[in-house]
Amino acid sequence: MKVSDIAYQNAPIGLCVLENRRIRSPNDAFAKMFGTSQETCNGASIADFYASKEDYESFGARVRIALEADGHHHDERIMKRADGSLFWCRVRGKSMSPDNPFYCGVWTFADLSDERPVVTLTQREREIAILTCRGKTSKEIGLDLNLSYRTIEEYRARLLKKFGAKKLAELVAKLSGMPL
Repeated sequence: MKVSDIAYQNAPIGLCVLENRRIRSPNDAFAKMFGTSQETCNGASIADFYASKEDYESFGARVRIALEADGHHHDERIMKRADGSLFWCRVRGKSMSPDNPFYCGVWTFADLSDERPVVTLTQREREIAILTCRGKTSKEIGLDLNLSYRTIEEYRARLLKKFGAKKLAELVAKLSGMPL
């Protein structure tokens, strides 16, 4: 076995190749993170590891745009283990074919469970939480999601309550796993 193969299989972070959003060559850390075996997840759709079908579709649309622009993408999102439990995950990827961004890419997955517990959120709350962490204002989020800024403010108020935060900066800190 080559050194590069040993490094890939034993990396302390989840690694895989995605071909048309199907998992190929997952390393051991990837399989363990998602609570499955390398054999089981090899060939599976990455959709199986998203929190919901809606997340798979909405993230897919945003990821495609980023990959078409510069071939790279990174974000933090809630993903799902084989047992159905949810966890925060840092995802980074590089397309090997920018003209067809999902054709083939190399991706890393890092479990953020120790830094950021999962709070049960609706699909819309997750979207707003993610965009809030990206520093977007209520008006910007409203434009992105075709909602009024007042509706976004209502969602943010719910998020503040769910996370036990008193102000937006504290909410962002809790969402991003930063120490308070």
